[in-house]
Order: sequence, then C-alpha cells, then structure tokens
Amino acid sequence: MIYRARLACLVMTVLLNGPSFAQDAALVARAKAIQANILTIDTHVDIPFNFSTDAYDMMKPGPRGQQVHLPTMISGGMDAPFLIVFVGQGERTTAGYAKALADAFTKVAAIHKLTEEIYPDKVELAYTAADARRIHAAGKKVAFMGMENGFPMGKDLRLLDQFYDYGVRYLSIVHNGHNDLADSAQPDKRKGEPDAEHNGLSALGKRVVKRLNQLGIMVDVSHSSEKSTLDMLAASAAPVIASHSAVKGVSDHARNLSDAALEGIKRSNSVAQIVAFDSYLKAVPPEKTAAIAALDKDMGLDKPGGRQNLTPTQLQIYDARMTEINKKWPRANVKNLVDHIDYAVKKIGVDHVGIASDFNGGGGIDGWDNAGETFNVTLELVRRGYTEEQIGKIWGGNLLRVLGDVERYAARVKMRPK
Repeated sequence: MIYRARLACLVMTVLLNGPSFAQDAALVARAKAIQANILTIDTHVDIPFNFSTDAYDMMKPGPRGQQVHLPTMISGGMDAPFLIVFVGQGERTTAGYAKALADAFTKVAAIHKLTEEIYPDKVELAYTAADARRIHAAGKKVAFMGMENGFPMGKDLRLLDQFYDYGVRYLSIVHNGHNDLADSAQPDKRKGEPDAEHNGLSALGKRVVKRLNQLGIMVDVSHSSEKSTLDMLAASAAPVIASHSAVKGVSDHARNLSDAALEGIKRSNSVAQIVAFDSYLKAVPPEKTAAIAALDKDMGLDKPGGRQNLTPTQLQIYDARMTEINKKWPRANVKNLVDHIDYAVKKIGVDHVGIASDFNGGGGIDGWDNAGETFNVTLELVRRGYTEEQIGKIWGGNLLRVLGDVERYAARVKMRPK
C-alpha cells in the first residue's frame, strides 16, 4: 500500500508539473546512483592552523569559511579530500625557512591528530592509491595529504624524505610569489618581483622534481608560471598533476592552464584537476576586484598567512561581507565549472581531467560552496551527458591512476642497482 501511494503521488506530480519534472527527477536519481558507486576525490582542501582543535572540529560545522566537515562530506558525497599543508611565501632567509617549516609541521601534525587520535573510526590517512580504495570500501572517509608551496623545504632536499614519510603525496612547487624552486604564475608585485626570476624551473627546482619522482610524491604544477609548468612536465619522469587550476581556453587568467600545458598533461599521462574558484572560472568585474581587495585589506588578508590567521568570529564577518559583494556581482557557478571540465575533456580527453574545490582557501562557487553540495557537480556532469564510467574517472579514477603510476615509478627506481 505504501508503494502504491508513493507511485500515485509521483504520477500526480508528473501530471501537474509536466514531462520536464519527470526528466529532472530521473537525472537526479541517476546522479545519486552514480555518486553512490564512485570514489569522489577533491584534490585541494586547505586547513587553517586551528585545524583539529575545538575551533575547527571536523564533526561540528562552523563558519561558512570552514567549508569541509565529516557530516557535510557524508551528506554531499565527498569521499576523499586532499588536506593541504599550505605555507605562504615568506622571506628566503634562515629564519624565514625555519618558521615556514615549523608552520608546515603544525599542519602535518593536525592531520595526523585527526586521523589517529580524534576520529580514527571515521577517517583514515591514505599513503597509497590502494589505501584509498581500501579505506573507502571499509566505509570510512579518506584523507590524503598534499603540500602547497615548496618554500618550507628551503634548500634542503632531505626534508622531502620527511614530508613523504609523514604522508605528503603531492607538492605544489611554488605558490603566489617566486621561490627558490620556480617562477610563480602570480609574482608578488608588492615586493617588486619581476615577471620571471628563474625563467621557469630553477636548477634546485629540477633536483626537487627528480627527488619527488624517486620518493613517489606527485609533482604539482598549479600556481606555476607557464614556463615553469612546461619545465616541470619536461623534467618529471613520472606523470604530474595540476591540483587546482582552470583553463585559459575558457577564461584567460594567469593561474589557468594554457592549451600547451594541457597538451603536455595529456602527453605525460598526467591529470588537470579543474578548480571551483570564482575568479579562475570567469572574468571578475574590476569593481568587484576592488571591493574584494578593500575587504582583504580591512581583514588583514593582504598579509602573509592571510585567511589562515582569521579567527572563527573574523571568518563570519568576512563571509557576511563577501556575501554582500557576491550579491552585487554574482559568483561563478557549477555550470561555469563544468564548462571548464568540458573544454579540457574535448582538448585532452576524459582520462586527464579531475576536480578540486580549493575550499577553505578561497574556493567555492554557487552550487558548490561546501562539501555538502558536492553532489551538484555530479548532477551537472550527468546533465551534460557524461557516463558513470567517465564521471568515475573525473571524480577520482584519473587521480588514483596518476598516483599509482608515480608509486610504480618510485618502486622501479629503488630497485635499480646503485
């Protein structure tokens, strides 16, 4: 009787709303079935310095600026975020390197605390592609660890071995502002940085790429200049990733990947993770840019550490003011994100495209503003005609393939006689 009542209700709803409602309902049902069958990996979720404390408890959603929590991951269908050890570019001095390294290890420790002490029954740190599949099959959430910016290693390559041992599985060589390893896509003009310092990847940067290959850490080209990106693709003996970038072919932003970079990613069997970051997905009006710059200055986000240093109360204030700005100048949305995915898929094939949010680090768009809205991306992919196999590749299969290739390359190198 209950089934018949539900069926009658559905029939009446279709009659009242027409065939488009039935079509939408079928798409949603199909998207939900796909989401339940795949492993959904988000390759860039920043964590603040108060991560794994009462101020950022992964079981207790906080301010909007804290966009990823275990309950919202469950409700939205996010299975495996890369939690990011980010340290902004600082002074290239002994003291600067020491502080950056200490800050990096603070975040490394917070990730281990989450997975080993606080919620080991709910989330586990993955060190390998096989770990991710095992943890997911066991019904737990997967945590990967990535590092954004090679600055904390200073000039000491031995630190890369420590990062690997702690679980870091990709390293973004550079961030905003040039470092010792490579030129950035966005030089720090406040410091008077030139457009290029090394003309791409530095000699030390090439040694870092080689050591990352030997260890089994994925090389990440996001935030790198065009020349640095192409140099990394040429220098790496294993596939690389762009952990959180969009494409210039849709929106010509300095942080986005050119067609040449995309083609290099295809040739090397690598993967470009398309990011849900407003200003990368579509052009931002100058007035909005000025309003955000003024807000950033008021909140201290124009200083090193920026968003990472905001208290929960400050985050709420920041988010409220950003909401007003976005009402006046609407953000990019899920359709814009999938436009970039479509472009990349047509240019280099579905085997070389993935997805990232950049949550907690400025990412978030209309329709995918937190982990709880992850399903909306899958739904839009279904609307565009992607199959379950293709969606599984985009949402994580391609990334795991690259990680597996990087692991196998490192294993072969270790087996070679010295």
